[in-house]
Amino acid sequence: MTEIIRIKRFHARPVIVPMNLPLQISTGAVARAPLVLIDCETDQGAVGHAYLFSITPSALRPLTAMVTEMSELVAGDELLPFEIERKLTQRFTLLGLAGLQRLAQSGIDMAAWDALARTRGLPLARLLGGAPKPVRAYNSKGLGIMPAGAAVEEAHKLLAEGFRAAKIRVGRPDAREDLAVVRAVRKAVGDEVTLMCDYNQALTVTEAIRRGEMLDDEGLSWIEEPIRHDDYEGCARIADALRTPVQIGENFDSAFAMQSALSAEACDYVMPDVQRIGGVTGWLRAAALAHAAGIEMSTHLFSEVSAHLLCVTPTAHWVEYVDWADAVLASRLEIKDGFALPSEEPGNGIAWDEAAVKKYLVG
Repeated sequence: MTEIIRIKRFHARPVIVPMNLPLQISTGAVARAPLVLIDCETDQGAVGHAYLFSITPSALRPLTAMVTEMSELVAGDELLPFEIERKLTQRFTLLGLAGLQRLAQSGIDMAAWDALARTRGLPLARLLGGAPKPVRAYNSKGLGIMPAGAAVEEAHKLLAEGFRAAKIRVGRPDAREDLAVVRAVRKAVGDEVTLMCDYNQALTVTEAIRRGEMLDDEGLSWIEEPIRHDDYEGCARIADALRTPVQIGENFDSAFAMQSALSAEACDYVMPDVQRIGGVTGWLRAAALAHAAGIEMSTHLFSEVSAHLLCVTPTAHWVEYVDWADAVLASRLEIKDGFALPSEEPGNGIAWDEAAVKKYLVG
């Protein structure tokens, strides 16, 4: 008989770590990563790990407090991620299941699954019924809004880290400047390299169609989030007008939101974010929807966990690689020949460098 594992607590610690490459996007600049580090402590001794990205430092303390509050609700419960999700969802339904609540609950879920995988002595992919295997990865930690010459130089650096694909941020005031950068990078890296672009919701529908048509002959694999993320009707108009595939999904706050987007035919590809979609549990639901719709599914951020999740995603496409948590990690996701290689070690691949955590801890 399998021994019952119980939760002692979820311990949350806020840190702010430097980014190796500060990123300028159409909506602003990001130079530091505010993270909430979560440990799921169990009565069997196994500790699961996960982290959340609060985007802005002003949300770091409230998000940490929300994780701590949720910990008190499930302390002593059996380590069953689906049951934990059910309990927390029921408790917070009237507050609303989005925003900081969604992020905190996703972090709880990811850490719980990691603790379960470590207790069973399995990598997360195997616990979920698959196996760790190479997954296609693109380098997304750079190529922000910058001049063409700087973009070419940075593209070479990003690809030299073992990648064959990278993403360019677009959304400059003048569409011709975006076009010039895309062309310069393409010319520099060659046709064998995969390039995507991301507007970070910068445009109107009409402008997105105009700019998308300018980019249609540039060999991009997708145009990402051209307009407001939840305007599915507008996204559908854009996807219908352009030859280049439209990618959305990092802001889906549940599998229900993704279902609405799919029903509206809002995109050609989807890329849920594990901290917004509902953690590992929410990801599994979203992957089933993508499979049923026959639509390719990529990941957004959280490369370590996401690489394992793509191993059990029927329509797995690309893992988005960033290194924003590396400053506090004891080991890093391996990249080789354009693929991310999730480990066979128990868990999701996340372990803390405690000396670094102490250095970057927010008091």
